[in-house]
Amino acid sequence: MFKNLLEKIEEGIYTITINRPDKLNALNRQVIHELDQIFDKVYDSKEIKSVVLTGAGPKAFVAGADISEFLEIDSELAFDLSHAGQMVFDKIESCPKPVVAAVNGFALGGGCELALACHFIYASDNAKFGQPEVNLGLIPGYGGTQRTVQLMGKGRAMELLMTAKMISAKEAMELGIVNQVVSPDELIPKVKEVLKLIQEKSPVAIAAIIECVNNFDHTQDGYNLEMKKFADCFVSEDAREGIKAFLEKRKPVFKGH
Repeated sequence: MFKNLLEKIEEGIYTITINRPDKLNALNRQVIHELDQIFDKVYDSKEIKSVVLTGAGPKAFVAGADISEFLEIDSELAFDLSHAGQMVFDKIESCPKPVVAAVNGFALGGGCELALACHFIYASDNAKFGQPEVNLGLIPGYGGTQRTVQLMGKGRAMELLMTAKMISAKEAMELGIVNQVVSPDELIPKVKEVLKLIQEKSPVAIAAIIECVNNFDHTQDGYNLEMKKFADCFVSEDAREGIKAFLEKRKPVFKGH
């Protein structure tokens, strides 16, 4: 049914695997569309009690967006891209069933944003997190400017977003992004262990907890501003240079316009 996603259900736990290992599971528009469809299934299925979201292969959860799609994007298309991603990630965040990210490698850019949209994160000890969009003259567009602040606080979020540095799973746990760090072999079993515990509780109560926690200081204004600024960045000369430099494997020369 899905070109880029693998699915498996066992004991009510629905494992969704983003399956583009040759691209380090990078998010393209098709993957975003398929995530939208598969979470409709999560919402509607009585058989599905909880969700594990992970990436195929040993290297990456999701290593970012597919930059090759960026070259032909103008401001209007960039806004639409951001809006589509935000709607899907909001669907994940608002899911009345527990959704846990099992981060098994790189979670960068859109991949980091996807992990942050899940209810909480378990990571393997080789996982790396980061928001490198500023290296392209861009900003996160799938909610990253908002969720990093909610989880890390303003100062730490500012530093992560402006430096574009990668952080380890251990650092991510210290910053409040990750709940637990385990070995790669333990990752999926540990996530399933905690989900089995949660599945023993009332689904009504769990759904209410998710809704109430998400409602804490969660306004749409910041997300709307992110979409606009994400689109504005795409028509800057700096963004053109940053994207071209990335694809040409060279250091960008930014001029501030």
